[in-house]
Amino acid sequence: MEKAYLTGNLAPVPDEIDAYDLPVEGALPPELTGRYFRNGPNPRPGEDPGHWFGGHGMLHGIRLRDGRAEWYRNRWVKTKAFTDGADLVGEKGVDLAATQANTSVIRHDGRIFALIEVGLPYEMTPELDTVGPVDFQGKLATAMTAHPKQDPITGELHFFGYGFFPPFLTYHRLSAGGELVETKEIEVPGATMMHDFAITENYLVWLDLPVTFDLERGAGMPYAFDEGYGARIGLTPRAGGVTRWFDVDPCYAFHVGNAWEDAEGRVVLTAARYTPKVFADLWEHISGRADAARHAAGTVSASLYSWTLDPATGKVSEEPLDDRDVEFPTLNEQRLGLGSRYLYTVGDRQIVKYDHQSGAASALATGGATGEAVFVPAEGARAEDKGWLLSIVTSGEASRLLVADARDLSEVASVRLPRRVPAGFHGSWLED
Repeated sequence: MEKAYLTGNLAPVPDEIDAYDLPVEGALPPELTGRYFRNGPNPRPGEDPGHWFGGHGMLHGIRLRDGRAEWYRNRWVKTKAFTDGADLVGEKGVDLAATQANTSVIRHDGRIFALIEVGLPYEMTPELDTVGPVDFQGKLATAMTAHPKQDPITGELHFFGYGFFPPFLTYHRLSAGGELVETKEIEVPGATMMHDFAITENYLVWLDLPVTFDLERGAGMPYAFDEGYGARIGLTPRAGGVTRWFDVDPCYAFHVGNAWEDAEGRVVLTAARYTPKVFADLWEHISGRADAARHAAGTVSASLYSWTLDPATGKVSEEPLDDRDVEFPTLNEQRLGLGSRYLYTVGDRQIVKYDHQSGAASALATGGATGEAVFVPAEGARAEDKGWLLSIVTSGEASRLLVADARDLSEVASVRLPRRVPAGFHGSWLED
């Protein structure tokens, strides 16, 4: 049986390369001067990680400057798992540096980190060389999520680590200057795959959903949907206090869109939501237990969904916002946690823009498998959607960096890349 995570658009590339003076169609906005980095799993030739999520991290980078695409390069993240073959969980317990660092890449306080949710961050250089694992002067003793949230007002970085063993969930806060200034346990019943979370002005928002961990499930990724665990969303006051939990219909969400507090003080949360059956089918596929021919590579089956949680009454309401298949929600992160009118997602060969105010949705057909669309605000922009979307689009063996106008989803420019970039996870725009 051909394994889905080693074939088609998920198939890894065999080596690291550099290419310069990349061909550009259209006109790159001159103010897009910086680097676009994107992370994803990429096992070495001959390796079978047993699951799509298990491949070594590989960063793909495109350098833009003054309307030109100066270079492309790709580099593996040289973690202990890559260089030494070290295992995350061994006889001596959990080695947080023995990770794949394959999920996202961010910059905070001038430092670039490759992230995965089960280990330490790995610092990288602007040229994609690996510096090494980071524990913030020995203060970080848990894993770090691949989805930290930077407060657009304070510059602080909020994040968490989940564990296979107690404590199952720990919250952390970095100052704008990169110092770990707060750590506290959030009590949950067991070990779940908590991939993402959200912040609002006054709350931390937790997704304690029934995809649970159990070593007895065997090798690979020992997670499965477990409706007996229950599904709930938690609100922890950022100023300190007891976490309030809200029971919700069974589901799973890898990725949050945004969260904010409305005029009545309720917390509104959006995310790409999977039903139990759809999640189970997807997990079979990316675990290699289902024939690759059953699914088209890159197909997703989540839909945009909303929950409204009222801390005053303890009541929660939930509703679908759209019925199309989408994933990887992004936004203008200047509105993170504060309420946003616009949300961007990717689906079947398209980028979809949602207008929460009007309820309208529009789409840009990309002509290929479409990666996460990262929003880059225009300099001095007053309108929330004035800026660009950057996404790697792949058709067959050809990949390109698509630059679209975030206002009307028109294509502005396209950078032809020197090789196919496998489907991956999350990226960042790091302006000079």
